[in-house]
Amino acid sequence: MILEPPGHQRPAVLPDSTPDQWLLRATPAAWWPFIELARLDRPIGWWLLLLPCWWSSALASSVQHTPPNLWHLALFFVGAVAMRGAGTTYNDLADRNIDAKVARTRGRPLPSGRVSPRSAKIFLVAQALVGLGVLLCFNRFSIALGLSSLIIVGIYPFMKRLTSWPQAVLGLAFAFGALMGWAAAFGALAPPPLLLYVGAIAWTIGFDTIYALQDLSDDMIAGVKSTALFFGRHVRLAVGICYGICVIFVALALFAAGVLKPLASLGLLAMAAHFTWQIGRLDPEDPALALKLFRSNRDAGLLLFAGLAGTALSSAFM
Repeated sequence: MILEPPGHQRPAVLPDSTPDQWLLRATPAAWWPFIELARLDRPIGWWLLLLPCWWSSALASSVQHTPPNLWHLALFFVGAVAMRGAGTTYNDLADRNIDAKVARTRGRPLPSGRVSPRSAKIFLVAQALVGLGVLLCFNRFSIALGLSSLIIVGIYPFMKRLTSWPQAVLGLAFAFGALMGWAAAFGALAPPPLLLYVGAIAWTIGFDTIYALQDLSDDMIAGVKSTALFFGRHVRLAVGICYGICVIFVALALFAAGVLKPLASLGLLAMAAHFTWQIGRLDPEDPALALKLFRSNRDAGLLLFAGLAGTALSSAFM
């Protein structure tokens, strides 16, 4: 039995949240809507934003023959959590009327009225300032590059109204870390991070298409577009192609960087095997399974990072 702190009443669990979330139990009830607004109770979002940063940083360290840069990895962690929260807050502000029409999202803080738009905007600015503080710790090139990503972030919430490929725009934003890790190390870009960026975009399109399977019927009613609707009965094949493109371009990035070595190759093969497992299990008619497979991409990304970090460590001491 889980005992609640005195005066706490457990919040309603949103459909894509996690029951008995420790963060909600450990914080005052007044904070819960803001925790949900920033998706802090659903850490998979910042994990998927963080991992391309870590891939790129570890790839750069491998090229430099140094151990993984722990300072950069820590900064990317804080930045990913802050900017994921800022992004979801901005997205919820833009989508609050649409969210009210979708079963999975109508209980979110803004459409349910638990947070006012004014409070959400203040919260958005606070999170963005944390992200800016992290960005200012890097070199000038990285600062300019990071600021340029805000253009993509700014237009993303509106793409689902205009195109069947909002997942591709999300990919441009979520995969941006594949450029940032290398830029933070070298103060410039080169073919390896650009190839890694393409691979991370394809990965994002794949996993977010799986995520969108939860909302097929509601999206049609609300007039919202997605790759899940666009691919229809071919969604498994389409996600498989996205994942295949991801593996190919990551392999090209490793080759271009000269680090297609045993540990990095093993990490890539392990990620590819995880993708194969996802495709084998994917059932477009099972929203609960879709959410589980979407969340499992954290593990897929960590497998690749482990291989790249291992390569950086081995190259530093050999």
